Amino acid sequence: MQATEADIKETVKDYILSEFLPGESPDALDDSTLLITSGVLDSIATVKIVSFLEEKYGIELEAHELSPEYLNTLSDIARLVTARIAPK
Repeated sequence: MQATEADIKETVKDYILSEFLPGESPDALDDSTLLITSGVLDSIATVKIVSFLEEKYGIELEAHELSPEYLNTLSDIARLVTARIAPK
């Protein structure tokens, strides 16, 4: 079964909380929390998330997709991953 946007958001949220915000309340991170432009994630963390997404979902992101436009919120990330795993 293919992952839904909701599944992807939850998986990425869990990953961010465990890897970059240990001890932070899950309520502190919602679908619209600005991850990159607010400084929650730095460039190293962004690269780690991209690696996680590529490995977890068997996708390959393009260089232009490694930007806040595509990765700034959980919703942005879920949309990007959903588009990449969608049958062509």
